[in-house]
Amino acid sequence: MVERSAIKILILDDDPFMLKLLARILANQGFTAVVCCDNGRDALAQVDNETTRPDLILLDLNMPGMDGIEFVRYLVERQFTGSLILVSGEDMRMLRTAERLVQAHKIHMLGYLQKPVKNEALLALLTQWVPPSPMKPSVVKKKYSAEEIRLAINEDNLVNYYQPKVSVASGAVIGVETLVRWHHPQDGLVFPDQFISVAEAHGLINDLTRLVLSKAFAQARIWQQAGFELRVAVNVSMDNLASLDFQDLVAGLAAETGISPNKVVLEVTESQLMGDMRVSLEILTRLRLKRFHLSIDDFGTGHSSLAQLRDIPFDELKIDQGFVHRAWKDETLRVIYDTSLALAKQLNMEAVAEGVEDRDDWDLLRRTGCDLAQGNFISKPLLAEEIPGWIEVWLKRVQTELMIASSN
Repeated sequence: MVERSAIKILILDDDPFMLKLLARILANQGFTAVVCCDNGRDALAQVDNETTRPDLILLDLNMPGMDGIEFVRYLVERQFTGSLILVSGEDMRMLRTAERLVQAHKIHMLGYLQKPVKNEALLALLTQWVPPSPMKPSVVKKKYSAEEIRLAINEDNLVNYYQPKVSVASGAVIGVETLVRWHHPQDGLVFPDQFISVAEAHGLINDLTRLVLSKAFAQARIWQQAGFELRVAVNVSMDNLASLDFQDLVAGLAAETGISPNKVVLEVTESQLMGDMRVSLEILTRLRLKRFHLSIDDFGTGHSSLAQLRDIPFDELKIDQGFVHRAWKDETLRVIYDTSLALAKQLNMEAVAEGVEDRDDWDLLRRTGCDLAQGNFISKPLLAEEIPGWIEVWLKRVQTELMIASSN
């Protein structure tokens, strides 16, 4: 364990009183290797010097000259490996935004404090500090060519994984979302962010989607015959909605497999703009007339969410995981989550919360009356053969929790 007196701390704040106050608080707690700077230029000189480079920086945001956000950018350029605590008189929304920016820059963030600083709050953050781990070389994701992806489709190297969706009120397993993976012969499991965009750019997305749909529908039929009535959701690219043939493809595959349309959910992501709206609208409307379910995926993260809700007959709204996880403690996330949920209810749509990572997330959904949930708290994505066993375990887990809840 590192002695407090050995931890090098830099305080950057343009207010002389705040510098003295923070230095006194730190000294009283045994942190004596403290340097105070009232401007960014002098602070960067400390960072640039190997002997004075801080382990931890207490950073004000709003300063004349170089502000805290600009200072963070210079830390990134210097590949700063220490930790940051934001200390500012700005409101909580501004502090949370700055925190996300710091995290996006991959700088370790212990947290933020509003002025006036409370001794116990600062100490609570300081106790979280640990020496930085040795820098690992960044892993650059391999880029795959269109020809490699075409070969993967033709040789049937794409495998569907399935992440369960459950009823928040009862815990019943309602369905699964299909998540395609590439079992690469040399590279192992390859995730869709490494090949979907290439497939879209080179006219391969229809072939890829056809393969995913046919496997998902066939699997749904197998589950159905085993007594599991699960709705199967499949992600649909905007490029799939550029051809009127897509509606016939979906309907034809469902008919061939013997799957009822009301057991199929087509999840349309709104992270990219639709091309010819007339074609997309016709396809989706006809699919809805045939009683396929339509879900607007990652709601609130892309283009024209409200316009698409107005124009397209969606009957499911998926609240993006970025607005679900930690919404129980983050006021801004909570407002967005509540608004999305209320919008779904007022439009008579089922609300699905994505990214349910822990008990606190789950409890928020139960308190607020969200319809469905998915995320690692419930289950990670599974191979098809793992689903029946998981359902058995999950239902026992739900039953136990309901018994505990009723006894309290």
